[in-house]
Amino acid sequence: MSHNTNWNVDNSHSEIAFKVKHMMISTVTGHFEDFQATAKTNGDDFNDAIFEFSAKTASINTKNKDRDAHLKSDDFFNSEQYPEMSFTSKSFDGEKLIGDLTIRDITKEVTLEADFNGIAVDPYNQTKAGFEITGEINRKDFNLTWSAVTEAGSIVVSDKVKLVIDIQFTKQ
Repeated sequence: MSHNTNWNVDNSHSEIAFKVKHMMISTVTGHFEDFQATAKTNGDDFNDAIFEFSAKTASINTKNKDRDAHLKSDDFFNSEQYPEMSFTSKSFDGEKLIGDLTIRDITKEVTLEADFNGIAVDPYNQTKAGFEITGEINRKDFNLTWSAVTEAGSIVVSDKVKLVIDIQFTKQ
C-alpha cells in the first residue's frame, strides 16, 4: 500500500498537552510549545496512516518558570542531553494508534486512543484533518524518575501522565 499523500501539522490549531496529578489533589497541565507532526496516508484515508511526532523538551510550559526549569533538568527530561521526544506509529486502525515513544534515551511501545474528527476544506481551499489523541504513560518507564513526598506523606508527582494531543493536519 503506497502512502503517497503527505499531511503536515498546523501548529496554530494544534496542541500537545499533558496532565499530571500534583500532591494527588490537583492536576498540573503543561504543553510543548515547539513540536512537529506529519502523517502519510493513502489518499484521504487515514487507516494505516503513518504518523510521526516530535517535541522539543526545552519548550515545555506549565505556566511556572521554576517548575519548567525543574522539568528540563536531569530529574526529568534533561533537555540539554535529550532535546527531543518523539513518536513513530506502527499501526492505526481508526481508533487505536500504536507506536514507539522515545523520551530521553528510552523507547517503548505505547497505545494511544485516537479520535478522527474528519476532514474539512477551509475557506482557503486547504484540506484539513483533525484528531484528538489521548493516552496514559508511566513516566518511570522513561526514566523520569524523580519523586518526593510531602511532610504529610503524600506523593508530590504521580507516576501516571495523561497525554492530550489535539492535532490538525493540512494536506500538502
